[in-house]
Amino acid sequence: MKFILRILLSAVAVLVLAEILPGVAVDNYGTAIIVALVLALLNLIVKPLLILFTLPVTILTLGLFLLIINAIIILLADGFVSGFAVDGLFMAIIFSLLLSLFQSLLYSLLDSD
Repeated sequence: MKFILRILLSAVAVLVLAEILPGVAVDNYGTAIIVALVLALLNLIVKPLLILFTLPVTILTLGLFLLIINAIIILLADGFVSGFAVDGLFMAIIFSLLLSLFQSLLYSLLDSD
């Protein structure tokens, strides 16, 4: 049940960010739910592999390369989901930072109950 609520809250965050950021577009709420699911799957499967393969660069940059990995995950979701578009790497970095911020705020509201 908590997983479904987290996906729905992530979808709301994706919709809000699509309205705020000029380089991000989401067609509708159904697409936002699919984006949230795809991001959850990519973060579960692909992100650990990317972190493992880029560990020397991540250590060399003191962890800042993780921002690029998050942006790559966003761009992969852009490629997988039609109806979701992100314009470039810079916008993907901004989107991933704001999405993490919104998710942490919304999840803290969920955990306080």
